Amino acid sequence: MFVDIAKVTIKSGNGGDGSSSFRREKYVPQGGPDGGDGGRGGDIVLQVDTGMHTLLDFQYRRKYEAQNGEPGSGRRRNGKSGEALTIQVPLGTVVREVKSGSVIADMNQADERRVILRGGRGGWGNVHYATPTRQAPAFAQPGQKTQAYEVYLELKSIADVGLVGFPNVGKSTILSMVTQARPKIANYPFTTLTPNLGVVRVDESSFHMADIPGLIENAHQGAGLGHDFLRHVERTRMLVHVIDVSGSEGRDPVDDFDKIMQELGRYSRQLAQRPQVVAANKMDIPGAQENLQRLTEHCAARHIDVFPVSAATNQGLSELMRRVSQLLWALPDDDGGAFDEQQTLESLEKGDTYHVDVRDGVFYVTGSFPQHLLQSVNLDDAVSMQYFEKRLYESGLVDELRRLGAQHEDTVDFGGMEFEFWD
Repeated sequence: MFVDIAKVTIKSGNGGDGSSSFRREKYVPQGGPDGGDGGRGGDIVLQVDTGMHTLLDFQYRRKYEAQNGEPGSGRRRNGKSGEALTIQVPLGTVVREVKSGSVIADMNQADERRVILRGGRGGWGNVHYATPTRQAPAFAQPGQKTQAYEVYLELKSIADVGLVGFPNVGKSTILSMVTQARPKIANYPFTTLTPNLGVVRVDESSFHMADIPGLIENAHQGAGLGHDFLRHVERTRMLVHVIDVSGSEGRDPVDDFDKIMQELGRYSRQLAQRPQVVAANKMDIPGAQENLQRLTEHCAARHIDVFPVSAATNQGLSELMRRVSQLLWALPDDDGGAFDEQQTLESLEKGDTYHVDVRDGVFYVTGSFPQHLLQSVNLDDAVSMQYFEKRLYESGLVDELRRLGAQHEDTVDFGGMEFEFWD
């Protein structure tokens, strides 16, 4: 089964907690702190597997979670870091964060390996908090707790040349005649429901060509197989535009050409400007010769060559493929429509921010700032609480609460923890 889109949840490992421990040995009655650090959580890593051609595996497993770091312990023993989780994906997989739609990774190189989510840092043990004036710190730093993210995996076919056109114009037949691919072929629309890939050999060179499900009007809005089609054709370096020049199904070849170009342009201006040639197919059917003249003149205005062919009789296909090969290898090398702006999932969070909302006399503080601060302190230790209060003042949160009317002993919900406001 061919599956080209999937939604999964990924989570890197939590960092291990630091240890609050003191040296306890015979004849050393007042040993100092010796708590070790927590281990770092495991990363989430994507690895291209060129043997995979579908996202079917992700239909059966929807959650991927890396190993947590282990906590530190006494005698300055650091916790073991969690192992990274490597996820195998097919070549041409694009990863998007669900909420923002941002592209996280574009896996368009063979054997490419990319870390898309870092594991949480391990917490410091109490040995790090010893100072000349604080020789017995009784607190350690908790490990960083990581966030789970929902991401879309989208598979885009990687081919040098894409066959485009309306359903039932002969794309699958052309592919079967010029390659060893054997796509399903029948005389009705949407026979091709998944991309078919084949290798075309011309003299001493070769290239990959994909037969992709046919377009219909309003495909850019998702009509029919619209987005499924356009997602796969987006990777190709050039296009072979297949048109039923005979008009055997009552359509006008020139109108077909214009409608396909409109759909490509509405989806992506870059896609519509991709180099292309036109294969005027079904030349063996009466009426094709008259339409060929009109189509050739129409395409000449766009500087697009038209090749009369008949996939059924193998007429003109050698000349077409030779011209495609010449144009293809004259093109500069590129990344097949890769995304320039890719970012890590962590970068989607806008630093330490907070928002204060007042409801029923309670001041609710939400955002990344309360989450990160609560993870970095030990609320049972007096010294750690001093650091906590210092950060509240430095962040400007106390001033913001005053501005919003907070009074002495009012309730403040800080990231789910309730405190009394003291002023």
